Amino acid sequence: MIRLLIIAGLMLGAALSSCSESDPEAQRAEVDRIAESYVKLSLVLGQYDPDYVDAYTGPEEWKPAPLPEGEDHVIPADDIAAKADALVTELNAVNRCILTELEQHRVRFLRAHILSLKARAELVGGKKMTFDEESRALYDAVAAPADIDELDAVLAELEVILPGDGDLSARVEAYRAEFTIPKDKVDAVFTRAIEEARNRTLPHIPLPEGESFDKEYVTGVSWGAYNWYKGDYRSLIQVNVELPVRINSPLGLAVHEGYPGHHVQNVLVEKNMLNDNGWMEYTVQPLYCPQATLNEGGANLGIKIAFTEEERVAFTRDVLFPLAGLDPGRAEEYLKFETLARNLRGARTESVRKYLDGEWTREEASAFLQKYALMTEARADMYLRFGEKYRSYVVTYVVGLQLVKDYIEREAGDDTARRCKLMRELYAEPHLPSDLQ
Repeated sequence: MIRLLIIAGLMLGAALSSCSESDPEAQRAEVDRIAESYVKLSLVLGQYDPDYVDAYTGPEEWKPAPLPEGEDHVIPADDIAAKADALVTELNAVNRCILTELEQHRVRFLRAHILSLKARAELVGGKKMTFDEESRALYDAVAAPADIDELDAVLAELEVILPGDGDLSARVEAYRAEFTIPKDKVDAVFTRAIEEARNRTLPHIPLPEGESFDKEYVTGVSWGAYNWYKGDYRSLIQVNVELPVRINSPLGLAVHEGYPGHHVQNVLVEKNMLNDNGWMEYTVQPLYCPQATLNEGGANLGIKIAFTEEERVAFTRDVLFPLAGLDPGRAEEYLKFETLARNLRGARTESVRKYLDGEWTREEASAFLQKYALMTEARADMYLRFGEKYRSYVVTYVVGLQLVKDYIEREAGDDTARRCKLMRELYAEPHLPSDLQ
């Protein structure tokens, strides 16, 4: 026993000596060097995987030379994976015990994102993974299987709300059609919604002066809305108007893409991680990475951060319904219906999982969406096109929301100021999805 204690003491002493003898600035410089290499490797992957780099705000000279035109370019997946492994090995050798707690979180974040980059390169290069294996490797998240009994219970409640003959999804679509915003009023409704979301967010989550966004309306895409971050605290928010826009949609999109959603997240990251700390890994924003889980989860929870339920109902009823030329007297009825229908969103992830894993045909996945997500055939087709393009990214919406929601409620309860502080810190400091569990 005495011998063991002596050995343990010598080991602890050696570790402490190693910490004390290391130069903190040299270790920080090493992390900076690895971060720069990670960014450059991300840009290389982006040449072969056009959706990988969602935004880049770093030096122009870091971008790789364009690939030769007119040639078929096969991704050098093995080379990218080997370089990612080398960066992880170098990062593991960093003496973290002399770094600050925040810097240690930075190292963990960077390591997870390098490994995610490696997994994405391998997938693009042809490596086979199940849906769950892929989502874990890319997003540090796995979605639970859909509970069919729970979905059926929701459908039974909706049958009571919308009684009648024929298919429930057809009745739901007919009901929702009554709350469609006329095309010439969509801009006015969305503009007012994002203005309100911004006014409710900034008092609780201050942003740097000059932050702003532009908006556009588009068609021919597989998503409902998208935030393209441009750097310098600016975003371009695009809204898909190919299919009818329902009255509940603009406020949800305004919060998700704008305030306190993706625009706020990106501004906080640029301000705190890049400009204040000089952490260059944040010059690149990969679409497929663990950060995406927290980004989508926080954006989905944003409406509960910016509005209480009573405030959301009142604003939609008293402001947005009249702007859209709809009857405010039916607002509460409709919003209660959509709140209940949101309990079916697990069906969306399940449909893509079964389809991509080869358990269902596309037709079977579409039929599942039409029955359990109450989508029209056109909306089911759009959602499956999204799944075909972005694959397991769909887990970030449901799993991310649950992670962020549980974390905020556990740590802050109903304390609005505390909830906003935690939301801000999720994007002003390095976090991973597994940190919230």
